[in-house]
Amino acid sequence: MEAIENEHNLLVYTHKITPRFTYIMKHIFIRILGIEVAFTIKIEDFIKHSGPKITYTKQPLQNEFFIRSNDLLFEQGINDLQIKVSNWDDIPCFFDAGERSNIPFDIFSASFFLLSRYEEYLPHVKDSHGRFQAKDSLAYKNKFLEKPVVDIWAFKLLEGLKERFPEIIEKKRNYKFTSIIDVTTSHCYSHRGVVRSLSGLLLDIGSLKFRRFGQRILVGLKFKKDPYDNFSELIEIHKKYNYRSMFFFQFAEYSNYDKNISTNNNKFKYLIKSVADYSIVSLSASYSSFNDLELLKEEKERLAGVINRPITYSRTRYNRINVPETYRNLLEAEFTDDYTMGYSHDIGFRASTCIPFYFYDINLEVQQPIKVHPFAVHDYSLISLKTKKEILERLNKLYNEVKKVNGDLTIIFSNELLGGESRLNWLKLYNTVIKKYYV
Repeated sequence: MEAIENEHNLLVYTHKITPRFTYIMKHIFIRILGIEVAFTIKIEDFIKHSGPKITYTKQPLQNEFFIRSNDLLFEQGINDLQIKVSNWDDIPCFFDAGERSNIPFDIFSASFFLLSRYEEYLPHVKDSHGRFQAKDSLAYKNKFLEKPVVDIWAFKLLEGLKERFPEIIEKKRNYKFTSIIDVTTSHCYSHRGVVRSLSGLLLDIGSLKFRRFGQRILVGLKFKKDPYDNFSELIEIHKKYNYRSMFFFQFAEYSNYDKNISTNNNKFKYLIKSVADYSIVSLSASYSSFNDLELLKEEKERLAGVINRPITYSRTRYNRINVPETYRNLLEAEFTDDYTMGYSHDIGFRASTCIPFYFYDINLEVQQPIKVHPFAVHDYSLISLKTKKEILERLNKLYNEVKKVNGDLTIIFSNELLGGESRLNWLKLYNTVIKKYYV
């Protein structure tokens, strides 16, 4: 049992305190709602407590605030759960709790299911890059992928608690906007060495890409700037709004999926150093390092050597996550925060939250000390939208959802798309996004 230090703190009675129970209670009450919480399994302590309190078990003790518990937080390992999604005031929910419960579903078990990525431990068909697919998620199938339902549920629970306990004390968190520039290919044509440049020219001719061939020649002769080299423009945008962005650079050897500039190229190193003067620089871990811990450590160490400061934030190439192995590797490599939790081609909240959370390793039944920062949009997911107006409408919808719960709106952009040829001026759109959502 945790000590009951203050009668104004929220006290939760349950029949058994488990790592899952402690994890989700602390996340919902402390990290989302800013409420101090304590737990007890002793009925006498619960009855004696004069402040706000909740019973979380199968039956209420008296006439207190009661949420009927599902078994999920008291189990171990993975089970094949039967989930039926219903509605709570037009908000999707699951794990029905019955009529006696003050909340019509077990908010704690449902939140744990989504945050822990429980469904990603269950058998599923991965895509060509070994990724869990959005279409297989409960959120996608039940049309709540674009709603941070874990956070929405938490604030609706707070409303109910405030009605019963007006004295409850909360510390509100603030809305935050994060723009991430993912740099897996810093230059399209420049700094690629003689062999790679000649191979590219021959490939352009062989595949009849004459426009690309011409552009490659102009860049090579320095008559035209490399299209992916938009770093000075991005930094100017950030300066204009006094905004400090995050750049994730890939710093890896060449492979089938890793095609950035050589890590030995001094101009590439100088670029990274110059960006680090104005922005947070971290590692976009290579495709090759996904299942290679030693290579991951090496990439991290080498990038840290370039900017002369520790690297503690990570993203993985193609947003590849394999739970729990990916997070165990990141921990072993001494990363503290990861920004990979999202879908490359689908807009929305992969873990149904817009508030950072610690990863819970179900196989070990322990909260791991790595913070997961979910993103809502990867720019690849915007390509199918035809106009700037259509894109901003979708982003506004997400922004409004995030603002309502004082969450974090995190959007991933790649310097490739921002500098590529398109019917849209992506760099201009990026400027609009910073102006609208960094408030």
